[in-house]
This record gives sequence, structure tokens and C-alpha cells, in this order.
Amino acid sequence: MLQQILTDMFISPELLAELSEEQKQVLFIKMREEQVRRWKDREARLEKEDATLKKPKKASVKSVQWLAGMDSDVWVWVMGDHPADQSYEQICDDIIAQRAARQAQREAEELRVKKEAELVKRFSSVLMDSELQSWKEEVARQEVARQEVARQEVARQEVARQEVARQEKREAEERRRAEEEVRRVEQKRKQEIYMDLREVREERDDQHWQDSLRKSKAADLRRRSIAKQTRDDHRRQSVKALERGRVAAVTKAFGGDRPVLPPKPKPRNLTVTSDTLNPKQGLQRTLSTSSREHIIRWFQEEQLPFRAGFQKDQSRIASWFHGIISRQEAEDLLSEGEPGHFLVRVSERILGYVLSYRCKDEFKHFLIDATEGCYMLLGHQIRFTSLAELVEFHKGEPITMSGGEQLLQPCGQRPSGVDYADLFT
Repeated sequence: MLQQILTDMFISPELLAELSEEQKQVLFIKMREEQVRRWKDREARLEKEDATLKKPKKASVKSVQWLAGMDSDVWVWVMGDHPADQSYEQICDDIIAQRAARQAQREAEELRVKKEAELVKRFSSVLMDSELQSWKEEVARQEVARQEVARQEVARQEVARQEVARQEKREAEERRRAEEEVRRVEQKRKQEIYMDLREVREERDDQHWQDSLRKSKAADLRRRSIAKQTRDDHRRQSVKALERGRVAAVTKAFGGDRPVLPPKPKPRNLTVTSDTLNPKQGLQRTLSTSSREHIIRWFQEEQLPFRAGFQKDQSRIASWFHGIISRQEAEDLLSEGEPGHFLVRVSERILGYVLSYRCKDEFKHFLIDATEGCYMLLGHQIRFTSLAELVEFHKGEPITMSGGEQLLQPCGQRPSGVDYADLFT
């Protein structure tokens, strides 16, 4: 089954739904390795063809001319490498400085308007008081001697002009001092705003960098953990497969009793239900029928001769074997037991079996490949001659090193009746 999937580079949705998370990861790695191998073969073949067949170049009216530099090579400009290009820090500093200058200018303008109003109010009141006193003196002088009206008028105007000149001078001095104060406050405020914005940006950049680094490290640790678990599972399964191979070789060498082979199963009558996979290559994909009648016929014709579902001594049907039940029905049965309970059921979607297992907080389902006259978990290396042998092996060895799924207690049938009656009738 795995070899067929790698050949077609396709897995049907029904088959994918029966896989556990660990089997999906293993299948993804295998398909990715197959893609890389095919790509390398194709590149090598194309290089060999290009080396043997050199096609003459066709004359083309279109052409491209690259701009050459001083070294007669193609001129390339990388943004940021020129001496006049500003760095990221300089660009950020310029933007922050412009923002600080605009804000400080607005605050200085508001302070300037306020100072202007205070100066106008103060000097206007002083001028009004001075004019009123001059007018009173003028009235008194007019009553005493009207003859000196002209002289006193000239004198009063001169005094008024001098007073206005002095007031204008004082006002100009006050304005100059106020403007200097406004500029000093503006400069100081500009520097404060710049430092605040710079500190906020540095804190934000530092926090963003720390978050990115933490997420990257967590993802890297997670990938390494998954890769290590996959390597450990593969190494453990390879060692077990070698041990089983050595035991079989020793038994054969010492003249052990050869088991009686079951009758050869009838060839499957598969129906082509999909169109051509690749029109260029002419490949066709054969899909398994998921009807209940077809699965029952497959079990009776191909699996029953192998005594599938029976105990190891083939005396009776095993307590862990179940018929064509759904994933939800299997989980309902396992929910009545403790962690470690398991059952083997005939898949309702594909021609194969599913090992359903109850963990502490969840349920896991592992697809069992029943092709080529043997049984093995999809993605594993060890092959078994019967389902009972597979179950007995995983009672002592966990299915995966990461999950530690060990088959402890079989989950039997419900008291209301068995669910595999239609398979044996």
C-alpha cells in the first residue's frame, strides 16, 4: 500500500482519514523524499540529454543588452550599499526628528500667542493710564492759562511720543526675551520628545525581536523533537525487523517445522473510478470501493483464508476483533474502558484494518496495511503473518516511542450481540 502511494504520489481522502497523526507525519516524510529523488533523477536525465544533444540556437530578433560598469561587468546596484544611502537607523532618526520638530513648533506657537496676548494687555493698560493723566493735566492747564495751549500741546505731544518710544522699546525687549524663552523651551521640548519616541521605538523593536526569537526557538525545538522521535521509532523498528529476520533464518537452518501456508487469495476485482492521472505519462489510478458489500466480499475471499481476526492458535475469534464499525462506534466502545484498551476493526472506507487505541485524554487510530500477504502498521518496517502476531508484538513494544501506546487490555463485544456476524456468514 505504501509503495503504491509513493508510485502514484496520491492518497485518497478515505485512506487519509484512517491514518493517525504519527502515520500522517511518516507518510509526508516518505512522499517528500520520493519527490526529491524524482527531481534529482529528472535533473540528471536532462543534463545527460543536453550533453548529448546540442540543438542549434535559433536566430531571434529580440535581444537584451545589460548596462556595463567600469569593470566591464554587468552593473548592479544594491540598495543600501551606496555611501550616500541612509541606513535604517538613520531613516528612523530623521523621521523621529521631524515629528519632534513639528510638535515642538506647534507648542512654541501656542506659547508665543499666549505671551503676545499678555504683552498687549499689559502695555495697553499702561498707555491708557498715561493718556488719561495727560488729558487731566491738559484740562487743568487750559483752565489756568489758555494762552499756553499751543506750547503745552507741543510739550504734551513730545512727552507722549517719548513715552510711546520708551514703551515700544520695552515692548520690543520683552518680545525678544519671550521669543528666546519660547525657542529655548521649543528646543528642550523637541529633544525630550525625540528621546521619548526613540526609547519607545527601541523598546518596541527589542520586544518584537525577543518574541520572534522565542517563537523561532520553540518551533525549532518542536521540529527537532519530532525528527528525533521519528528516527528513534525507525531505528527501533529496523532492529526488531532484523531480529525477527535472524530468528526466522535460524529456524529454517535447523530444520524447524515450516508453517502450513494458507490458500492463495483470489485476485482483487478493483474498479477504475478515476480518470487518467497524468495525460502525458498515461498513468491511471485505481481506487478501492468503499461499499460495505465489497469490503465483506474482500474479507471473505482474501482475509478469511488467512484466518484474519482469529487468535494465534486459530481456535476461535479473538476478543479484540470487531467487524465493519465506524471510528465513532469504536471510540464509544473504548470509552467504557481504561487507558490501554484497544480493538482491531475492519475499516468501513478502505480494504484494510484499523487499530483503535484509547489514551489517557484521547483516542488514536492506526491504519494496518493488509496487502502482499502480510500485516504491518502503515509507515513501520516490521511485517507480521497475522493480525494476532501483530497484536502480541505490540503488547510488549509500544507502537510509537513518543506516545508509548502499549496494548494492555482488549475491548470485547457488547452484550447485545457481535458486530462481525456478516463477515463470517
